Amino acid sequence: MKHALLIAGGGTLGTYTAEELLRLGHSVDVICLEDKVSDNEKLQFYKANATVEYLDQLFQENRYDGIVNFIHYPNYEDYIPYHKLLSQSTEHLIFLSSYRVYADLQHPITESAPQLIDVIKDNPAFHEQETYALAKSRAERFLSNNPYPKNWTVVRPVISFSDKRLDINMVSGHTVIERAKEGKAVQLPIEARHLTAGLDWAGNSGKLIANLLFKEHCIGEAYTISSAQNITWGDVADIYTRLLNVKFEWVPVHYPPGVWSWCYDRAYDRRIDNSKVLKATGLAPKDFKSIEEGVYIELKKLGAIE
Repeated sequence: MKHALLIAGGGTLGTYTAEELLRLGHSVDVICLEDKVSDNEKLQFYKANATVEYLDQLFQENRYDGIVNFIHYPNYEDYIPYHKLLSQSTEHLIFLSSYRVYADLQHPITESAPQLIDVIKDNPAFHEQETYALAKSRAERFLSNNPYPKNWTVVRPVISFSDKRLDINMVSGHTVIERAKEGKAVQLPIEARHLTAGLDWAGNSGKLIANLLFKEHCIGEAYTISSAQNITWGDVADIYTRLLNVKFEWVPVHYPPGVWSWCYDRAYDRRIDNSKVLKATGLAPKDFKSIEEGVYIELKKLGAIE
């Protein structure tokens, strides 16, 4: 049995990562801002803002074999003092990056696919203003070149939906449930209808992340986190129509400049080759739920279906 710490682990990915770690027999501490109570003696919640000072005090009181850090740092330089502390306080550190680092030049996408930071050269505003995909790439490069213990693994999850957020291309939150209740259609970009969705159920993503932790051969590596079902956004919409009876309208989009999540992600085909993460974890396609099963589970949690 190992002892794991999930930083900012009360959300979509952290909840399912903790669930899988517990299933594997480990004990889990979770730092989060949500009010959570555990009914499992191996699971403990700490409601706190995970500052460097707070973490330093926590590490004086607890030892962790592995840490998963779910916090996003828009400026990677803000992460440096955290990384110094985290990498020196555990044997294995998992850093949360994103599949959004990938450009649209390789299909299917593997971990060595070109990244946006190197490919998009003709848009200075993108490099100056984008604080997600580029921030992740910059943080990854810091990890590769930093002087601290190189005991990290990078994970790049696709969009992972749960009861907290139900993503269908550019539509998120609980919009799809609200539209179904109102009898109104959800508008989606027709340009994306036949594109492979960079989407998975958070339960699948959490399972993959948990099964990477504590594996020595995964240190120094990066993994795309996806069960690689590779269905289209049109397929995703059809799932919600079957389960929720919600209607969709596919219309031309007119997103203003600077909507980077559209022009450098949702407008791309995101077919994934997940052979590297399957080999690393020992998991197989049969170990994952279908996206439709995941949608059903989350809609049921929310009381949107019986």
